[in-house]
Amino acid sequence: MLCGLLSLMVAGKAWADWGVWTLTATKRVLRDDPPLLSSTRRRGGTSVKLQAARNEWESFQILLRSEVTVKAVNLEAGDLTGPAGVIRCAEDARLYRQHQLELTVGTYRNDRFKPGWYPDPLIPFRHPLTRKPLSQARLRAVPFELPAGQTHGFWVDVYIPADARPGKYRGTYRITAEGRKAVEIPVTLTVWDFALPRVSTLKTALGSPAGRMRGYYRERARAGKEKGPSDWAAVEAQCAEMLTRHRINATPPAGSITPVAQPDGSYRIAPEQVRMLREFIDRYHVNAIMVPRPTGIVKDPELERKKLHAWLKSWDRAAAELNRPYVVFYTYLKDEPNDEEAYKYVQKWGRAIREAKSVVKVLVVEQTWSQNETWGDLYGAIDIWCPLFPLFKPESATQRQTLGETIWTYTALCQRDKTPWWHIDYPLLNYRVPAWIAWRYRIRGLLYWGGMSYWRQVEDPWTDPWTYGRPARVYNGEGTLVYPGRAVGYDGIVPSLRLKALRDSIEDYEYIGILEGLGLSAEAEKVVLPMASSWFQWETDPTAYQKARARLAEMIVAAKKSRCSISGIKLLAAEK
Repeated sequence: MLCGLLSLMVAGKAWADWGVWTLTATKRVLRDDPPLLSSTRRRGGTSVKLQAARNEWESFQILLRSEVTVKAVNLEAGDLTGPAGVIRCAEDARLYRQHQLELTVGTYRNDRFKPGWYPDPLIPFRHPLTRKPLSQARLRAVPFELPAGQTHGFWVDVYIPADARPGKYRGTYRITAEGRKAVEIPVTLTVWDFALPRVSTLKTALGSPAGRMRGYYRERARAGKEKGPSDWAAVEAQCAEMLTRHRINATPPAGSITPVAQPDGSYRIAPEQVRMLREFIDRYHVNAIMVPRPTGIVKDPELERKKLHAWLKSWDRAAAELNRPYVVFYTYLKDEPNDEEAYKYVQKWGRAIREAKSVVKVLVVEQTWSQNETWGDLYGAIDIWCPLFPLFKPESATQRQTLGETIWTYTALCQRDKTPWWHIDYPLLNYRVPAWIAWRYRIRGLLYWGGMSYWRQVEDPWTDPWTYGRPARVYNGEGTLVYPGRAVGYDGIVPSLRLKALRDSIEDYEYIGILEGLGLSAEAEKVVLPMASSWFQWETDPTAYQKARARLAEMIVAAKKSRCSISGIKLLAAEK
């Protein structure tokens, strides 16, 4: 993502007890971690160097540590100015304070666990939609008191507009505190001469945070603990906006598009629902829509073949009316079919649905090879295979891809051989690595369970990281990527460091996808393969991914310049 270097600048003798430094690599800094001192000390602060495409988010951390308590600490963003214009960070940048969770027991199978206070939830300075300052909440971003002998940090998101001109932009961020001189942080942003597409290439199916929250608050209301939100439409909108800002598919509200049976035996989706779905897709840049399972309409797909086909036909008509050919429609037919009965279910339903040759694809969370030969196989019953990270077999997957089928992938718990497991106490880089490995195998989608907000096993997600596995095993952060927003002043969701790393991963995939679209897959592989050898072997140095991403960007810029030159030569020849 960025320059990837960690540097500290302390300001002379008067600042001996006050450390401010920055970090651009995909890495957590714990409360007990000391500053990494640079060999050169000078007054003023630490510089940040960012590089990004247009229509991309870039981030950096500002870390603080003091020998004595520092009161009323705050962060001020400054605009970034270049010869081609201004990127307005003062108003548009997203600023957060990192909230820390105490982890005393490591996630199952984490043999490198270090007890301590881990930053993960991000307390926003402003409401994510209204952009008004947040107040009167249990947790507040700023001003805050920096305790003596502790490391705390800010997270900064910078968005590069789609119409930004390429070149260098410079500006200054400032750390202020009571009784202290402001620490200035020079920021330099290099905007590359290409843009990431509005709609992501990598498909995502991470569920609906708003949908999961309904169940969470319903249970808490029944227990007399707290009431649910009064305005669920506002919650749905805030969740969708946050997901699209992280290049993750938002989910339309439940029941917002429903085929209705007609007297002639056909099914029809109302034009108004199709129009609203189109607006949702366009507003939130959605590239995949999950269709309800037809099991609620049809009891036996073989005996009611005509009815099943009529129901699927309504989705075909809706897709044609939408006219968004990049959107994949799929039905999540079965989650982890782990016995013979489940295999028979997929065989029967999957083949019946595929027989209709509908736009609705069959997704099953299963690997591309049979678990048990006596159960038979699932070939011919699945369009989209979704194996667990460690159950992916390249040879088997390639065979299915050759036949026109698609591979997605997912992670859950800490199963089988070690892969980039998703938990708070594993390296933050584990959330950035998967997209690199995915493209290496031409995997086109990423799935995760829990609606990103599985909080039902904890009383307070802001204080208790053990979200799954009670009482037998600890899985810190399992099923979650966001936190309930009520603690910071609004109903909705709050992002985490892990969500930010995942967004960077999806943006990295976009760089590689651009090169693939330019016919430069072989060249891209030379950069990708050293980073992502397999699901069991990957580069663990966060700065290596920043350097690799910069090389991908250089290749994109060079390719586009070359093509422009060739086009210009052809145009001149045609004119002659």
